[in-house]
Amino acid sequence: MLKEYFNDFLALFFPELCGACAKNLFKGEVEICTSCIYKLPLTAHHNDPNNKVARQFWGRISFFQAGAYLHFKKGGRVQALLHQIKYRKREQLGVRLGELYGYELSQSANFIKPDLIIPVPLHPKKLKMRGYNQSEAIAKGLSKVLQVDLSNTHLIRNLHTESQTKKNRFSRYENMQEAFSIHRPGELQGKHILLIDDVITTGSTLEACALCLQEKVEIKLSLAALAYAD
Repeated sequence: MLKEYFNDFLALFFPELCGACAKNLFKGEVEICTSCIYKLPLTAHHNDPNNKVARQFWGRISFFQAGAYLHFKKGGRVQALLHQIKYRKREQLGVRLGELYGYELSQSANFIKPDLIIPVPLHPKKLKMRGYNQSEAIAKGLSKVLQVDLSNTHLIRNLHTESQTKKNRFSRYENMQEAFSIHRPGELQGKHILLIDDVITTGSTLEACALCLQEKVEIKLSLAALAYAD
């Protein structure tokens, strides 16, 4: 009870703000306000095996299921959320959105739960600079809700690659070659693995991770991201 009063007192001077609209959160709201949750541009990819993300990877890699939680548009609500997660130290916002995505997936009869969730890794230099991996934050939320183990030690980023933001698809693909490696591949043998990224644009990062995994071990692979840039 005392802790509750203390938290309420702190909130008067340091209010928690919604990661999307920056308005004060009400009691019971976590990281994102109820209004913004209802306005999130959901893709419902998990109910459509031939969704845009899946089609984007056809012919590039072998996968079981693929999709993203939200539509991404420049200047939109989702871009604001991703900016907060990646550049404003809002790690828990990533976890919260991962939880919301997990709730959506858990309600779908079409979604098959994986055996293990692996987030796209950051290079140690970038991890030290940012303090956390935004894809891992999202994966933590998914892991909690879906009750599936998470690993951040099997897939390793070897190269500190240049920023992907202004590169075309071929340049991004070239930039990601040999960027990743697998540790203890035998532990992944025969498992259904869900690879998680924060946002899919060209898909080159997920493709590079997938090819690295599939080169070393026989697995069933699924792909997901918080957002997809239409």
